[in-house]
Amino acid sequence: MSTLRLRGGRVIDPANPQAVELRDLFVQDGRIVSLPAEEKVDAQIDATGCLIMAGGIDMHTHIGGGKINLARLLLPEASRANGNPIALPTNPLELASCGGCAPGTLATGYRYVEMGYTAAFEPAMIASNARQAHMEMGDTPILDHGAYVMLGNDELFLKLLSEGGESGRNYETIRDYMAWTIHATKAMGVKVVNPAGISAFKFNQRKLDVDENHVHWQVTPRQVVHTLARALRELGVPHPLHIHGSNLGVAGNIESTLQTIQALEGLPAHLTHIQFHAYGTEGPKKFSSAALQLAEAVNANPNVSIDVGQIMFGQTVTASGDTMRQHAQSNLANPRKWVGGDIECEAGCGVVPFKYREQSFVNALQWVIGLEIFLLVNDPWRVVLTTDHPNGGPFTSYPHLIRLLMDRSFREEQLAKLHPDVAANCALKSITRELTLDEIAIMTRSAPARLLGLKDRGHLGEGAAADIAVYRERADPEAMFTTPEHVFKDGVQVARQGQITAITTGGTHFVEPDYDRGIEKTLRKHLAAHGSVNFDRIAITHDELCSCCNGGRLLPTACFEGAAI
Repeated sequence: MSTLRLRGGRVIDPANPQAVELRDLFVQDGRIVSLPAEEKVDAQIDATGCLIMAGGIDMHTHIGGGKINLARLLLPEASRANGNPIALPTNPLELASCGGCAPGTLATGYRYVEMGYTAAFEPAMIASNARQAHMEMGDTPILDHGAYVMLGNDELFLKLLSEGGESGRNYETIRDYMAWTIHATKAMGVKVVNPAGISAFKFNQRKLDVDENHVHWQVTPRQVVHTLARALRELGVPHPLHIHGSNLGVAGNIESTLQTIQALEGLPAHLTHIQFHAYGTEGPKKFSSAALQLAEAVNANPNVSIDVGQIMFGQTVTASGDTMRQHAQSNLANPRKWVGGDIECEAGCGVVPFKYREQSFVNALQWVIGLEIFLLVNDPWRVVLTTDHPNGGPFTSYPHLIRLLMDRSFREEQLAKLHPDVAANCALKSITRELTLDEIAIMTRSAPARLLGLKDRGHLGEGAAADIAVYRERADPEAMFTTPEHVFKDGVQVARQGQITAITTGGTHFVEPDYDRGIEKTLRKHLAAHGSVNFDRIAITHDELCSCCNGGRLLPTACFEGAAI
């Protein structure tokens, strides 16, 4: 039994606050343990002058599945420099991998770990493509991972809902169908993208407001959201409904966002990349920040959590299941190319390269809106730091984003570089709040773990997994969070001073809610008529999941006890 001591570091652990932060931390067989200060150990690291945090958790990052693969294929130039291939890794532990704003699976794992992250979650897995998504995440080294399966635009769900599913005879069938889908795909939860809107687009409906009927199924996004949120709550799935709302990127969409919150009627939900859903119509350009309205709504509704989806200036590629909105934005592609697709009448995707520019009024305002949301929402336990990688910007920009949130003077310097109309008139310039280290630790570690039901992750309490990041204290938060001194995954040192030191295999997080097996008869009949895969081959077994993920550990998360079924 091997024991490691991290000696004399400043422990930042908001989930387990202690009066004395300067203390030793002990690791034994991959777990945090409590031992006497004089305990003999097998290895010791001097952490004097360092911050010690749990490993980072990115709960919304596109790292596996068809969309991100298309994004990688669409920008081969991102893996070249001045016409020449990018340099191969000099670290013998690293294998070559495509780079740029949508890095390959290998580079994704390396770059996350080098920043102190130890887990990442794919937010938009299509059920019919679940195996491929799991295999791709399994090829991402070191990181634990999981995914949310997409529902709410698939034909069976909409058919059941249209026939009286929300409160009528089909509701229990819908709930069992959702549970079976989570079980079959080995998902961590459910995501709905543009509720019913992706389906409506197939019927040439170019927008769908929260209380507008789907032209074919005659159901509204309000009904879709409420039904999904209610069913997940009753199934006891820890992560609430993950909502990509209606009218993404459209001026005035704050009304859709507020109506979506109302549609929940107090049910728990997580509103994702909320920056893209917080736009007003004020001013001469009819495009304005609605961050204050959004923050007031989040502050007033404790059932709601958010991640921001901050945009970062520079080249990226947007990869979304929201085919309707990606089609509408395709004329803005930079470079001028894009891809759209649909799979099995379940869901679709659109991949559009994009370059965010400081001197663009719209892009500058988007940048401002995200920061305003971060700084105006009171409870950091309900805000998660994301860029919706790669849609708002690559995840490698997180250290820069953290500095913007912690350093007002730096924020003002950056604000001065923006389009002058934005810099002069935005509310951000008058916001004095600077996030603390505790708040950053919550937004990047403790809150994602709590929102996902990961009881032994995101904190450094006794019994927690020894996923640890050790940062040298510096005045510049960007420099500090870019290159940790040490990173440990399950007690194994995997990075030191920006260099990968060991390649381990991450585990797979998933939930398996209970359901009435009678739903399989309905599914078998539906898929025989409308699917292309044999029903008996759809569900992913534990053995297959382990194989897909290169032998990584299976990490099932318990559903709530006593859920109202």
